[in-house]
Order: sequence, then structure tokens, then C-alpha cells
Amino acid sequence: MLRFETVPDPEPGAGELLVQTRATGVNFIETYQRSGTYSVPFPFTPGAEASGVVAALGEGVDGFEVGDLVTTSEARATYAERFVVEAGRAVRVPDGIAADTAAALPLQGLTAHYLATSAAQPQSGDTVLVHAGAGGVGLLLTQLLTARGVRVLTTASTPEKQELSRGAGAAEVLDYDGFADRSRELTGGEGVAVVYDGVGKNTFDGSLRSLRVRGEFVLFGAASGPVPPFDLQRLNAGGSLSITRPSLGHFLRTPEERAWRYGELFEAIDAGELDIRIGARFPLAEAAAAHAALEGRETTGKVILEP
Repeated sequence: MLRFETVPDPEPGAGELLVQTRATGVNFIETYQRSGTYSVPFPFTPGAEASGVVAALGEGVDGFEVGDLVTTSEARATYAERFVVEAGRAVRVPDGIAADTAAALPLQGLTAHYLATSAAQPQSGDTVLVHAGAGGVGLLLTQLLTARGVRVLTTASTPEKQELSRGAGAAEVLDYDGFADRSRELTGGEGVAVVYDGVGKNTFDGSLRSLRVRGEFVLFGAASGPVPPFDLQRLNAGGSLSITRPSLGHFLRTPEERAWRYGELFEAIDAGELDIRIGARFPLAEAAAAHAALEGRETTGKVILEP
């Protein structure tokens, strides 16, 4: 369950910022935490992603001032009117980017960035398959890849979602039924260079069948449930395939890497090359309804909470 309660304001420690929340990003990981799929100590306040205005500085903080608009995907307990974050894990939002956009960007935007640039390296002219093309990561990843000259196939479950995915630049949008065979048809029987799969259990086998020889499988989520154990010999039989199970934190290991990823995303937004779609907004007190919508696959783009 999720309950809306009054608790004491958090206090910033040394090297931390206290932030007055403007908007909070809702992500699948919080549904896993609530359901027990991921273990957390209870009672637990979810949330790692939000934007807001700096309300107070902890001891030793440099580079920020009270009143700065900041964003992060690395805070704690952001399902709240105020939250605390390490100063080194927050970034100042450039002028011209709204607070709701800033809250919708970090986790999905940074995820799309590391998927496009680091977890796999598709080249201009390659064809890739992105599952859940109308989801928040799918829409952003499609835009980033097409800007690099990559041909993107996506999957989407409804005509409305398929249209959204095409609007982000997808060359073809496929139904989930038969997507593996269709992917091969669209690549002359060869298969795709990379599959980006955040769905998990329901698409895993088809994703393997979609890959070309020496193709790369990037499994970055489990919206339909975790993938059961499987025989690694299947990678050999499929054509010397490779598979990776990355997570965002391993691609934000240094201040320089964090600054590079945020910088490229902010520049793309400012240039009008990256559209951040906010698909649903809920009051903070209705966070449980936001989770239900996300788990029910009723949303597109990003879901945010607003205090």
C-alpha cells in the first residue's frame, strides 16, 4: 500500500541539499519496491527522481545557491514535499527548462542516453528493436538513436501508442504478437543488431530470435516480470549472441560522466531535438493511483507527481 502521511521535514547533512519539490518522477522500480520484488526496509518512502528549488544547503556545499532549480534521479524519499540529495548527485537546471520537464528527464533520459551510447553501440545504418516504444524510455531512446542514423523498429500495444512511437521517429512499429518474425522480415531475414528490452519475461524469447548473428541483447527492465534462468548455450545457437543486464548507476560513476550525459540531454532539449512527453500527472496524495496506472500499462511517456 501507499499512504499519504505527515512526517517531520528532512534536514540536509554535510554535503547535501534540502529541496522543495516541484515535481516527482514515478518509475517502475518503485512498484517493485512496494510489491516486495526489490527488498527495502519498511516503512519506506519511495522516490529517487525529482526536481525542485534548493531550500537549504548542508555544510560544505559549493556550486549551489538557495533558489536554484535542480533535478536528480539519485535522491531518496522524493515522494514528498521536501527531499534531501547529495549535492554531487544533483544538477542545476538550465534556464528555459521547466520544472516538470526537469523532473521527467533524469531517470528515463539518462537511461536512454547510456543505452544509446554505452550499453550497446549500434552504428549509423544499423537496425535495432526497442520494446515498449511509447513508454518514457522508448520514446527518448528512439529519438536519440534516430538522431545518430540508426533505423529503429519498436513494439507498442495499441494504435494510439503506435502513433506516438512513429512520432518519435520509429521506422516501423510492430505488434507484440509475431514481432520476432516481423523483425527478420524487415531486415531481409538477417535480424536486428541490438534489442533493447525493458519488458522482460514476456518478450525475452522473441527478442533472442530477433537478433542477427553476433547481435546484442540489452535487457534493462522487467515490466512483465523477471526473466527465468535460461541456458547460455542458446546464445551460441542463436549466432554468438551477447546479452547484458545493465543498470543506470553503473553508468554514472564519475562527476564527468554524469555531467556529460546531462549536458547532452539538456542541449538536445534546448535545440528542440528531444521531446520529453509527460503522459500523466497525479497529485502527490494519489501516488497509489499513479502506480496502478503504470502497472496497468495505461500510460505513455512519463508519469509525474505534483505536490
